[in-house]
Amino acid sequence: MKRSPLLRKARFLLQRLLSQKIILVLTLLFCVGTTLTIFSVWQLSEHLIQSQALQNAEVSVENLKTARTLYSDSVVARMREQPGITITHDYHNMDGGIPLPATYFIELGEEISNSQKGSGVRLFSNHPFPWRQETGGARDDFEREAIAFLETNPEAAFSNIETVTNRLSLRYAVADVMKPSCIACHNSHPDSPKRDWKVGDVRGIIEVVQPLDGLISQTQFDLFKLVAFLISLFVLGLSGLVIAIRRLNKITENLELEVIERTADLVDANQQLLVEQEKSDNLLLNILPPQIATQLKNGSEPVADGFGDVTILFADIVGFTKMSESYPPHELVALLNEIFSAFDTLCEGLRLEKIKTIGDAYMVASGLPERRPDHAVAIAEMALMMQQELQRINAEKNINIRLRIGINSGPVVAGVIGKKKFIYDLWGDAVNTASRMESHSLPGKIQVTASTYELLKNRFEFQARGEIEIKGKGKMKTYFLESSPVPML
Repeated sequence: MKRSPLLRKARFLLQRLLSQKIILVLTLLFCVGTTLTIFSVWQLSEHLIQSQALQNAEVSVENLKTARTLYSDSVVARMREQPGITITHDYHNMDGGIPLPATYFIELGEEISNSQKGSGVRLFSNHPFPWRQETGGARDDFEREAIAFLETNPEAAFSNIETVTNRLSLRYAVADVMKPSCIACHNSHPDSPKRDWKVGDVRGIIEVVQPLDGLISQTQFDLFKLVAFLISLFVLGLSGLVIAIRRLNKITENLELEVIERTADLVDANQQLLVEQEKSDNLLLNILPPQIATQLKNGSEPVADGFGDVTILFADIVGFTKMSESYPPHELVALLNEIFSAFDTLCEGLRLEKIKTIGDAYMVASGLPERRPDHAVAIAEMALMMQQELQRINAEKNINIRLRIGINSGPVVAGVIGKKKFIYDLWGDAVNTASRMESHSLPGKIQVTASTYELLKNRFEFQARGEIEIKGKGKMKTYFLESSPVPML
C-alpha cells in the first residue's frame, strides 16, 4: 500500500510540532525548576548565615565573660590584699593601679572593636558610673530596646540584623546579671548611680556586632556558579535531545504506518478495554460482596435483603484522636493502615464481611450475605484475634494502643446504597445496639449484649458487667468476653 503524499506531509508536520512542543515544555520546566532551586538555596543560605552569625556571637559573649571571670578570680582576687595595689577604673593615672573587672571587660571590647574591622563589643547600661556617662549609656534604638527587653527577660538574647557603619551586620545583646561578688562594691561605692542592687538584677548589656556582608558575598558567588552549572547542563541535555529527536524523525519518516497505526489502535483499544474491565471488576469486588457485585453487574435493583441471624462488631482505637496530635501525618496513616490491613486479613480467614471503616473505627459482620449458623462464634474469634494482632503491633513498634470493641446479635437489613459510589451497609436496631456496645465499652475490653451472650455462653468465658445505662436504650445487661475460650467437650 502506497502512502498518500498528503498523509505523509501531515504526519511529518505533526512530528515536527511534537518535537518543538517537547523542547518548549522541557525549557519551561527547566526555568521553573531553576527558579525554585535558586530561591530555595537562597533561603537556606540566608538561614545558615544568620544561624552561624548568632552562634558566633553567642560564643564571643561567652568567651568575653570567661575572660572577665578569669581576670577577676585569678588576678584581682589575688592582688586585692597586696600592699601598694589599688583596683580602680582610673588605674592609668595611679601607681600600682590595676583595672576593675568591668573596666578590663570594657577595654577588652574596645581593643577587639579597633582591631577587627566591622566587629564590635560594647558594655552599656541605664546606670553608668559618672566617668562613663558619655559612653556607657544606650546610644541608639537597638540598645534602648535591648535594655527594655533584657531587663524583663534576663535569660534570653536580643538580636537584630541592620546596617552598622555601612555594613550589614548582626547585633546581638545579652544581659550582664549582678552576681553576689559584685553587690557589695556597687552598693557601697560613693560614685555608684544606684545602691540597692540585688543578686540577679540586670547590671548592664553586653553587645556583640558581627558583619554579614562577607558571608553574603561568598554565598552570592556560589549561587552564581550553581546557576551557570545548571544552565550548562541544560544546554548540553537539550542539544542531545534535539539531535536524538531529529534522527528519530528521519528514521520514522520512512516507515509505513497506515496499517501498523490502525492495527495498533485496535489492539490498544481492545487491551485497554480489557484492563479497564478488570479494574472495574476488581474495584467492585473490593467494596462489595461477590454476590452483590454480580447482582449489580446484571442490573438487578434494588439490591437489598433481610437477615434474621447476624452478629455485628464495632471496634474503635482508644485515644486515636489524641495520638494524631503528636504523630506525623504519614506515620499515623501508615500505622492505621497496618492495623486495619491486619484486621482485613483476619476477616478473610474467618469468612466475615467487612462493612466499612470510618476514621479509626472498624465494622465487620457475620451471617450475611451468606447465612451461617456460627455467626456469633466467628465474630467472637475475630474480636479476640484483633486484640492479639494489636498486641503484636504494640510490641513491634514499642507503642501502647488499645481497642474498645462492642458486639451484638440480631436481625438486620443489608443492601447497596448510592448510584455512583456504592457502599454495602447495614440497618436496624441490632446495628445501633452494637455501636452502643462499643461506645460504652472499656479500653481493652470486648462488650457483648445479652443476646450475643446467650449464643456464646457455652463456648467462651465471660465476665458479667451488670446493668449499665445505654444511650437511647435505657438499662441493659452486658458482659465482657474474656480472652480464653472454654474447651469444647
